[in-house]
This record gives sequence, C-alpha cells and structure tokens, in this order.
Amino acid sequence: MRGFTAIELMVTVAILAVLASLAAPSFTPVIERWRVRSAVEGLQSTIYYARSEAIKRGGGVVIQKNPNTAQCTTSANQEWDCGWFVCEDVNNDGVCNATEPVLQRFDTPSQVNVTRTSGGATIILNRWGLVDGAWLGFSLVPFNKSTSDLAARGVCMSIGGRLRVIPPQDIPCSASNS
Repeated sequence: MRGFTAIELMVTVAILAVLASLAAPSFTPVIERWRVRSAVEGLQSTIYYARSEAIKRGGGVVIQKNPNTAQCTTSANQEWDCGWFVCEDVNNDGVCNATEPVLQRFDTPSQVNVTRTSGGATIILNRWGLVDGAWLGFSLVPFNKSTSDLAARGVCMSIGGRLRVIPPQDIPCSASNS
C-alpha cells in the first residue's frame, strides 16, 4: 500500500502550523496598509462624487460623518471612523436630515482611524463643487497608531478642489501640500 501514515500527516500539519504562526505577524503591516488605502480611496471617491452631484444639482450637497452605532462609536465631530454619507440637502440647513435623500454611503474599514483636520461633522459643497467653509484635510491611520506610522496617509483638498494623498511625514494637511 502507498500513502501517508497518520504520524507523518500530523508532523506535516504541525510544521505548517508553526510556519504559519511565524509568518502571520509579518502580514500585519500589509493588512494595515490595505485597510488605510481602502479608506483613502473611499474618501476620494466620495468627495469626487459629491462634487459632481453639487455641480449637477446647483449646490445643496453635504458629506456627513455616520452617526454612532452599537458597532462604532466616536466621541468628537472630527472623528469620522464610522464612515460617511452624501445627501441632498433639500432644506439647505447644512446637515443631512432623516427625510433627505442619501445619495451614497461609505463604511470605513475596521481598525482605521479617520480624523478630519479642520471642521466638524459635515462638509457642505457649493454649486461649483467646492467646499463651503473650512478646507478639507483628513488623516487616515491604522487603529492605535500615530500619523508617523508607515501605513498612515493624509487626504488634502486645495482651495481649487484638487485632491492629494500625502505620506505620513506631510500629515497634517497644510497650504503647502494641499
């Protein structure tokens, strides 16, 4: 008869388990970079979408952070960790009310801290697709890490509406890197 004995199979599985447990921690930075990159791309996509909707609708578009839920809680208006959504601000009060149509929603990947550098819980876009109020700056960082972490990124929007993704050493956004 040909084949493996139970002992040979158990030794092979044990060796694979040891190798996998040694390799797993080295994947953590890769996973953190992927999560931050996913959040950065989602934020950029949302801003581009909201800008185009604001131009199309003649203003009246707001990007707002998601409210706290049982799964995600933030304590400050600058913390956008739970994600965000775009709505049509029908009554032009600068916030998304429950009766106003939601145009797009983005839930941030888990284990990513998203902090708005200036401003609060909403971003109002005018009829030209530009931010009405404080300029945009976001820091996206792996959970419990600082902005100096290699996976961290910043998303900056210039006064003219150009978006840039900046590396950790340039966080937070300033007039020179917007």
